Amino acid sequence: MLFDTKASRLALSALCVSVALALGVSQVTAQEVPAAASTVNLPAPPTIKYDYDMDIFHPVSATNGMVASEQRLASEIGLEILKKGGNAIDAAVAVGFALAVALPNAGNLGGGGFMMVHEAKSGKTIALDFREMAPAKAGRDMYLDDKGQVINNKSLYTHFAVGVPGTVKGMEHALKKWGTLPLADVIQPAIALAEKGYPVSPTLAEALAVEKDNLGKWDTTKAIFFKDDEPLKAGDPLVMKDLAASMKLIAEQGSDAFYKGAIAEQIVQEMSKHQGLISKEDLANYKVVEREPVAGEYRGYKVVSMPPPSSGGIHIIQMLNVLEHFPLNESGPNSAKTIRLMAETMKRAYADRSEYLGDTDFVKVPQKGLIAKSYADDLAKLVAEDKVTPSKDIKPGAPQKYESDQTTHYSVVDKEGNAVAVTYTLNLNFGSGIVAGNTGILLNNEMDDFSSKPGVPNAFGLIGGDANAIEPGKRPLSSMTPTMVLKDNKPWLVTGSPGGARIITTVLQTLTNSIDFGMNPAVAAAQPRFHHQWLPDELRLEPGFSPDTVDLLKKQGYKVVVKPTMGRTQTIQIRDNMMYGYSDPRNPDGVTLGY
Repeated sequence: MLFDTKASRLALSALCVSVALALGVSQVTAQEVPAAASTVNLPAPPTIKYDYDMDIFHPVSATNGMVASEQRLASEIGLEILKKGGNAIDAAVAVGFALAVALPNAGNLGGGGFMMVHEAKSGKTIALDFREMAPAKAGRDMYLDDKGQVINNKSLYTHFAVGVPGTVKGMEHALKKWGTLPLADVIQPAIALAEKGYPVSPTLAEALAVEKDNLGKWDTTKAIFFKDDEPLKAGDPLVMKDLAASMKLIAEQGSDAFYKGAIAEQIVQEMSKHQGLISKEDLANYKVVEREPVAGEYRGYKVVSMPPPSSGGIHIIQMLNVLEHFPLNESGPNSAKTIRLMAETMKRAYADRSEYLGDTDFVKVPQKGLIAKSYADDLAKLVAEDKVTPSKDIKPGAPQKYESDQTTHYSVVDKEGNAVAVTYTLNLNFGSGIVAGNTGILLNNEMDDFSSKPGVPNAFGLIGGDANAIEPGKRPLSSMTPTMVLKDNKPWLVTGSPGGARIITTVLQTLTNSIDFGMNPAVAAAQPRFHHQWLPDELRLEPGFSPDTVDLLKKQGYKVVVKPTMGRTQTIQIRDNMMYGYSDPRNPDGVTLGY
């Protein structure tokens, strides 16, 4: 079942009611919120029962391997790698290169991101950081005019917006460390796809039309994505010969082709022609970092996610710690009671994000305090109060005292139990819109994810402070949240989503839908979603919530706004020796494949 991507035509109301009926959920009133949170006797974990007769939507199932991505062509390439004997990491790297061709508005070689890898043999989970870095010439006030005001769009659609890309080095690092196949073998399917081309989907055609003005400013970009001075339309062939040539160089020479060779020269030339900041030294000095995942326990499951410079993992654990105080399975999915508890939790996490989160290579992040159960105990007492707290009355908390000293996601699992969750991005649709010379590579606009000026929101409305100020070599704060849930130290759920500021709350709802409400990946993905990020002080709902629920939320004091769809999850669940996966129906191009 597919849903149109335009909010004006999105019709999830019937689904919401049907799922609620199927799960035996009734509307809960605002008065039923508990008066206080217990810090000692937490609610018992829900007993999850999987009843296929009650499921409205059924996931894809498989026993040997599974790939869930936002583009069928990329999923097919990943699955073929698994069938040929590659492991989950081999397939993930193949998908990463394939999405640069098949999903050019988000898949990329000129961007960066995060990868979570679970090694079946060792039982270890590793967080791989290949996030973009600020060039050496970048400075704290580089987007301000002489009056100290932010210059409109300078951090988005100019050569000053581009951070040093990390994707190519990240993919190579993962393959060398955990893969089994040569780089040339896993890149070849993407090269063939770029050379042969494919028909533009309606979804991609719509994205091109929306970004016409930004993309149309650059001749190298128009040469790829335009025909007769207009963006390609659905059904038009998209052939990417220059990108294929760049990937051939990478297949032959490894990441050196991108960071030190012919591709690097093209990027530097592109920058110098337009007073951009990236130099040969910036590219040559780029480093991938392996980090310790942020981890927590939720109702008997271990949740592992991305640490800073992602804000997602810390705040996922922080919010789950708070929500563990409340029996969500009793109030039910998307009831007014559940939404209030989760929204009040979200607001406090995003307030903390504005103050404390940044690149830990540059700033001290109070991670232990933020994910401490004792900190969550205090927050839960505030959330439990039968009221809605205005955002102006919520300030960043004091986690330190608890210290002991446009984007895309895909998930891959293989038969050995290796699992990979990757979220990577150009930032906004097509990034900066700039293609570097004749490389065919779109460049990111990730510099906008820094705090251009404390207190001034970025493109996603997120507020930042000194912890996320611009510094040379620093990685901008991100909301990307590739996440795994482990049971008996084996992957039970592998998930993530695009969506800017809404990634974190989308992943949170995927986890609670799965753990608290026992939904399979298909039913979980189809639920209407909600979001609160502290500022602006509004509760954002997708279309599809019951009018009764919306009315209750308004009476509680929320400013309710209905806006377009949130997130496009790619989720794989492993249970009973089977894999169950589903690609979010909000994106008609996404597909999960297994064998």
